[in-house]
Amino acid sequence: MGTETVRTRTADETAGRKREQRGWYFYDWACSVYSTTVLTVFLGPYLTAVAEHAADADGYVHPLGVPVRAGSFFAYSVSLSVIAAVVVMPLVGGAADRTGRKKPLLAAAAYTGAAATTGMFFLDGDRYLLGGVLLVVANAAQSVAMMLYNSYLPQIAPPDERDAVSSRGWAFGYAAGSLVLVANLVLYTAHDSFGLSETAAVRVCLASAGLWWGAFTLVPLRRLRDRHADGERAAAPGVRQLVDTVRDMRGHPLTLSFLLAYLVYNDGIQTVITQASVYGSEELGLGQSTLIGAVLLVQVLAVAGALAMGRLARTYGARRTILGSLVAWTAILAAGWFLPAKAPVWFFVLASGIGLVLGGSQALSRSLFSHLVPPGKEAEYFAAYELSDRGMSWLGPLLFGLTYQLTGSYRSAILSLVAFFVIGFALLARVPVRRAIGAAGNPVPEKI
Repeated sequence: MGTETVRTRTADETAGRKREQRGWYFYDWACSVYSTTVLTVFLGPYLTAVAEHAADADGYVHPLGVPVRAGSFFAYSVSLSVIAAVVVMPLVGGAADRTGRKKPLLAAAAYTGAAATTGMFFLDGDRYLLGGVLLVVANAAQSVAMMLYNSYLPQIAPPDERDAVSSRGWAFGYAAGSLVLVANLVLYTAHDSFGLSETAAVRVCLASAGLWWGAFTLVPLRRLRDRHADGERAAAPGVRQLVDTVRDMRGHPLTLSFLLAYLVYNDGIQTVITQASVYGSEELGLGQSTLIGAVLLVQVLAVAGALAMGRLARTYGARRTILGSLVAWTAILAAGWFLPAKAPVWFFVLASGIGLVLGGSQALSRSLFSHLVPPGKEAEYFAAYELSDRGMSWLGPLLFGLTYQLTGSYRSAILSLVAFFVIGFALLARVPVRRAIGAAGNPVPEKI
């Protein structure tokens, strides 16, 4: 009877864990549409056009009296959103670990971001400042929500399942991005048939991402559960909490070494994601339909790429697979420098390469870091991880914007990003991940 009871309990626990994992996947399904429709496809070129419409004769806008080249405004807004996230994420991460109440915090962050994204429907005319504010709010909220979402991974998946679970989450996200981009493409290319102007169609696409984000967030909020936590200490202020977390990480220097490597190479990845459509439209002279089609191709191939790299990780280990992806990223950016203008076919070839490495490099980085987090400090450490993921990815957009402001060339800006992947590769290659996992107090998987 005792053995039978243990078996039943184990089966129930496994079923409950699988149910949570399926619910967890759906936050990627919900929020990835913001990343694809808003950040990757529409907002960059559209906000740049709005800023150019508001610019003076020399091509500058003047937010708060500061002269900014209109073509750099979007990149600077992305960087500003990071500063807001830096302040908020450590505060929320510390509060989540101390109270164990991640779900209410996840809901607040997700719906703040969804509301700001939906509000982009009102971005028209010369309202570039409205666009900048909504971008800052949405992007910072997305960073906070993703930090909380990622911190569930070590709680819902045992070590030997994490690469696969993380990869499935990314695959869900890219599948959703593909589905919505198909609808965006139909609406945008046939906007006259729907009685919409071209700009109105773009605004509808932007707002639809916010509505999608809010609607599907309900699924993980129903299925994920909060864990008991020690609530004795109140959460420290954001910057102080970050300092406390980094101080604690000094006791785990190998975890900190991985985070530094990830900070560098992921800055390059995030900048490519947010600036690729601007590069395609402004430097290569490609139309919006071509950009949508290219990003749709990225989404489709990213699903296959994330799952394929998850399988490669089971054979070669996550670290080696990530290192291989960084070599591929370097080659892709170098090829981007030589892309001819008005040549959509070559842009699609480049998009194919990005798609094959994008999902896998992100998914495996997330799962690898989950092994390096000391038990009981998941949200706090994932706050620092998210600062590296979206929160600290300010240098790439800033460098991209500054390079364009100084040279007037997006080709020079895109080539400068190669440095992030070369340096990131060198730093990651020096991290002994098996020793790092053991030092964090976690079991070491057979392949890592």
